[in-house]
Amino acid sequence: MDDALGTQTILVIEDDPALALGLCDTLEFEGFRVHHTTHGREGVRHVENGNFDCVILDLMLPDMNGYQVCQEIRRVDPVVPILMLTARSQEADKIRGLDAGADDYVTKPFSIGELVARIRALFRRAARARGSVTESAFVIGDATVHPSTQMIEREGKEQPLSFYEVELLKLLLVRQGHPVTREDMLEKIWGVSPQQTTRTVDNFIVKLRKKIEPQPDKPRHILTVYGVGYKLVP
Repeated sequence: MDDALGTQTILVIEDDPALALGLCDTLEFEGFRVHHTTHGREGVRHVENGNFDCVILDLMLPDMNGYQVCQEIRRVDPVVPILMLTARSQEADKIRGLDAGADDYVTKPFSIGELVARIRALFRRAARARGSVTESAFVIGDATVHPSTQMIEREGKEQPLSFYEVELLKLLLVRQGHPVTREDMLEKIWGVSPQQTTRTVDNFIVKLRKKIEPQPDKPRHILTVYGVGYKLVP
């Protein structure tokens, strides 16, 4: 993937003309193909109709906020890497962006070098998630998880899994039968410091139970360990 990064196509959703021009010029100079839009709804339509390898998303847009746009994009494409741009620097805002489905978060002002490095890191991570042949499928109840293709198969139907959903299941699998704390999940998977008020992990568990459990409200495989976190019982 590293040798082919110049063929990647990036969608920039940014309404600041000067920043958007600088981003697009720089990314094109780096060899990426770039599409640009200034509005969130139009950005979602682009994702619906196009084939993008990454979305750079500003938090403050004229028609929708970036969190809403991120959630809409995730409904259309569960796996496309999303890099969120914002002037906000508080940890709570970063966590909210991750909750909405963002893969990474850059706070303005930022250096172009940092931005490009983060984009390349997202591409490498996505390539590992999609193309790894060393990660074997594993079974949870009547569901089969395929880490290499980021898919889950249950009752003859396939659903996509996001990078974070796959990593969360892998962590639970490695420690199956033993509780894994929310703090440990946040640090190892999302790379953010634990916050007692965040529901990032809980939100992802809810999504995974809907894909794995026959009765998500009565889970048999991804169990809550009250006051601690969760454990997996395959």
